[in-house]
Amino acid sequence: MNVDYLLGLLGGVCIGLASVIALAATGKIPGISGVFGRLFLPQTDDPLWRMILLLALIAGAGAAFLFSRHAVEFAVGGRGLAHFAVAGLLVGLGTRIGGGCTSGHGVCGVGQAQKDSIAATMTFVAAGILTVLIMNRFLGYVS
Repeated sequence: MNVDYLLGLLGGVCIGLASVIALAATGKIPGISGVFGRLFLPQTDDPLWRMILLLALIAGAGAAFLFSRHAVEFAVGGRGLAHFAVAGLLVGLGTRIGGGCTSGHGVCGVGQAQKDSIAATMTFVAAGILTVLIMNRFLGYVS
């Protein structure tokens, strides 16, 4: 059996479990854009759990690079820092326009059957499909 599938399954379980724990411990939806964005606001009264969650995400990404050859292949992929910087800015802009990110809407909101989160997640998926189509077919990128 391919271990990468098991790592993906384990990652998904960890994301769901972390979301449930964060919601139970704080009473707040742990959407990453909101967690990160509110970390730097002066009126934030709960920065510790936000910082712990963000550091855990970074550690999880580090573990992916250690245990999965596909993570390393994807990261290298021939794309430069400018490519990822523009992509990150567009994702940040999208989370502001969409009122949240894939973790807040897709993991937590859909799990709570919130209609706006279901609609937002469907939009994220459609936009992702369209972006890959454009990048691969018309701009010559291969993922």
